[in-house]
Amino acid sequence: MVLAAPVTLLLRALPVHLARNCSKWLRSKPIHFVTNPFVASLLNVGGLWILYMTDLFIMMHTNSFFYLFIHIHILLAGYVFTASMINIDPSPIRSSYLLRSIILIVALAAHGILAKVIYAFPPNGVDRLQAEIGAKLMFYGGDIIEAVIILMLCYQWYRQARPRVQNDIIYTNDSQFNNL
Repeated sequence: MVLAAPVTLLLRALPVHLARNCSKWLRSKPIHFVTNPFVASLLNVGGLWILYMTDLFIMMHTNSFFYLFIHIHILLAGYVFTASMINIDPSPIRSSYLLRSIILIVALAAHGILAKVIYAFPPNGVDRLQAEIGAKLMFYGGDIIEAVIILMLCYQWYRQARPRVQNDIIYTNDSQFNNL
């Protein structure tokens, strides 16, 4: 979903006055807070830890409201996390590639550890075999998605950092070399 750049599409599809209002809302402090890579990773991975390590997982299967709320949270948290890592859509504040890379590594480790904990200690009310299958899917399926995020982040970092050659003049993004 993030690779489709839905915010860009929305802003281009809206009439100008609505696009300006939407842009104003996207620049608000609450949106900046939630899209901070650290906060986004806490919402994503932390939410999964809370879901599987508490009785929330059992409650989710007995209450339609919790079921819907948790699924919406997982979808939105995953989207915001991915968007905060690879920044496809325009954003007035972007974290550095180094910071995003460090946060991504920590989030991936926490996600992998959660999958292993679920495998070893199934959540309450979950059959061991089902927990093992789910943990394997979480671990290996997550690896595929995480590999795409890593590739996109590294590709963007490479494109931003590489020197550009035009008419035998090398242009870099580093200001100390631009004055040479």
